[in-house]
Amino acid sequence: MQMLMPEPQIFVERTLALIKPDVVDKEEEIEDLILRSGFLIIQKRKLHLSPEQCSNFYADQYGKVFFPNLTAYMSSGPLVAMVLARHCAVSYWKELLGPSNSIKARRTHPNSLRAIYGTDDLRNGLHGSLSVSSAEREIRFMFPEAILEPIPAGQRARDYLNLYVKPTLLAGLTALCKEKPADPMTWLADWLIEHNPNKPRLQHQITEEEQQ
Repeated sequence: MQMLMPEPQIFVERTLALIKPDVVDKEEEIEDLILRSGFLIIQKRKLHLSPEQCSNFYADQYGKVFFPNLTAYMSSGPLVAMVLARHCAVSYWKELLGPSNSIKARRTHPNSLRAIYGTDDLRNGLHGSLSVSSAEREIRFMFPEAILEPIPAGQRARDYLNLYVKPTLLAGLTALCKEKPADPMTWLADWLIEHNPNKPRLQHQITEEEQQ
């Protein structure tokens, strides 16, 4: 019986993480846990939001009983905003955070970040985007200069691999077989950096006469 193997895909997803004002002093410790959990920190900044900015960020919570306390809490001091990336980043980050109520998190998910760093339902230590679409909106809010390009998938991803990745990798592996270096991994890494097809190239070499 022929086995049907899934077609290769490119898995890249980003989510927004916030270290809230009352646990900013644990920034390095929390970042270490994030990195050891398989995330990349793509961007990071420390900022102090005004109550108006917090209201805009949590616009979907407007009108709820806790909204005034939420905006007061989030604007009470500096916070750390991070863009995290990995396969299924949104769901993995939510899983690492645990329940939004830190009291409940300590009962049901004692190893979660909110159980460790949160205090109660309001002051739960950290924030995470609820979905991919909300992550895009929140990243744009915290990082207005960020460029969020659509992630290639399906035929677009296969076309990209066939056009840009496979030819360069094949040439590198062929050169590796001919060279037979003592440290093949490092040699191949250096070769790929040197022969990166997207590497900027000068139109012409600047001669000594032109420099004078």
